[in-house]
Amino acid sequence: MNSIISEKLTVVPGDISREDLGLNDSSLREEMLSHIDVIVNLAATTNFDERYDIALALNTLGAMHVLNFAKQCIQLQVLVHVSTAYVCGEKEGLLLENPYRMGETLNGTTGLDIDNEIRLLQEKLKELRAEEASEQAITLALKDFGLQRAIVYGWPNTYVFTKAMGEMLIGDLKENLPVVIIRPTIISSTYKEPFPGWVEGIRTIDSIAVGYGKGKLTFFLCDIDAIVDVIPADMVVNAILAAMAAHANQPGEVIYQVGSSMRNPLRYSNLHDYGFRFFTKKPWINKDGTPVKVGKVKVMGSMASFHRYMTVRYLLFLKGLEVVNTAFCQYFKGTYVDLSRKIKFVMRLVELYKPYLFFKGVFDDMNTEKLQMAVRENTTEADIFYFDPKCINWDDYLMNVHLPGVVKYVFK
Repeated sequence: MNSIISEKLTVVPGDISREDLGLNDSSLREEMLSHIDVIVNLAATTNFDERYDIALALNTLGAMHVLNFAKQCIQLQVLVHVSTAYVCGEKEGLLLENPYRMGETLNGTTGLDIDNEIRLLQEKLKELRAEEASEQAITLALKDFGLQRAIVYGWPNTYVFTKAMGEMLIGDLKENLPVVIIRPTIISSTYKEPFPGWVEGIRTIDSIAVGYGKGKLTFFLCDIDAIVDVIPADMVVNAILAAMAAHANQPGEVIYQVGSSMRNPLRYSNLHDYGFRFFTKKPWINKDGTPVKVGKVKVMGSMASFHRYMTVRYLLFLKGLEVVNTAFCQYFKGTYVDLSRKIKFVMRLVELYKPYLFFKGVFDDMNTEKLQMAVRENTTEADIFYFDPKCINWDDYLMNVHLPGVVKYVFK
């Protein structure tokens, strides 16, 4: 198997934040430009509150650098850029597979200019260094700065803002290059391949499963009836492969939203039920060998109820400090500081994830549906390149594939 892979694949170190992908070996660069016929750009930082300089370099300028490299590939047939469906921000209703044009914003605010964003970032960095800020202070400041810039134009976080600007650059600079933009929703563990339930790292909904299964998640904030748009990873891969074949040597830009909300919606209420059933039947075993008992999670349906809950917990803790013997004051002082930090951390996370916990959009996938029809009509391998969300039985997938996969590959 290793010999087969080595015959097919060549690993090349590169850096999409730099021109020519950071390729220093001129002969290697020329060889790539002469032979590459398909480019799939999957590289990105997916942290919602990434440092603005890092997010801009990878998600926005990185997309431009990959595009510029693709233009030089003399045999290139298609460039596939993987974005995210959530470039839509907090829009509601039916969300179409439409492109974002240069300078377009979600809230109608004018003045979005990528060159200006770079200039503002450089000024912010210069200001922080003039103040001799520590690296930690610079990181925190640039995280906050990225969130501020995103909110100015209507995006809820740095990740989707910089991904949207990446799409803008591709649309503006593509010229006659065949370009496909794939917008997946929340990617979950594999449906079938390379084997069912495989997942690498903690994804959005997986962090909820981990916290709940280990008994650490006793309450949750969301609209319990809202749709949570989940799509298995291998279905996204298959959509990419099908799109590559369909648009080879077809100049222009097409967008595919790959998700389940339109044709096979899953709701937070379903996740709530599946999690309880699974971890009741198959509880996580602690280090001491005892099973973790889980109960029904208390669901808070609004930010107001969540704020009240956190405020009451905080006030009860402070009330407890008032009656503590002075001999333990120093100890509890540290506990107080620690709790304050934890509350601030939780509140920041809630603000970051709030748009998706109360999301009221449904992703149109008309282009993706047409692609599925073309695959079924024009190939005998439709069963191999499956990406139709209607085929997912959520009960079977979540109970017998996804949650067992999360326990096996993610729980530590």
